[in-house]
Amino acid sequence: MLLYMSQPQEATSPPLHSVSVAGVVVREDGRLLAIRRADNGTWELPGGVLELNETPEAGVAREVREETGVHVEVDELTGVYKNTTRGIVALVFRCKPSGGTERTSSESTAVSWLTPEEVSERMSEVYAIRLLDALDGNGPHVRSHDGKQLITAG
Repeated sequence: MLLYMSQPQEATSPPLHSVSVAGVVVREDGRLLAIRRADNGTWELPGGVLELNETPEAGVAREVREETGVHVEVDELTGVYKNTTRGIVALVFRCKPSGGTERTSSESTAVSWLTPEEVSERMSEVYAIRLLDALDGNGPHVRSHDGKQLITAG
């Protein structure tokens, strides 16, 4: 193994993955925090790329705060999701709000507390499933998608 790792990498080496984090923020009344993204207008949960020097939990808290103004306590990992087209692995954590005030940012044009039904109506399946998985208590879930639809195992 060391011999292989010490050899120069060829131009055909596989691409690297990026790691993102996202927060499923659940209010006491069961509503879920969501944003409408500024870049493409889609509804998603708040999140983004994990920085090299931070833990996944710190990254979730930072991303939710930056995109929505809401401060959170991170509870637990509820899922790992891979976008096979873009090479992104997303770690999704259930969180509870602990302060702050909802506001938009340069990354969001709307911030809203949605019911599970509204999540299913507004979000594409590959993003809605992340929020709905966090509610079922059977995680962490591991799923893959191609950016448009879930890929089923087998």
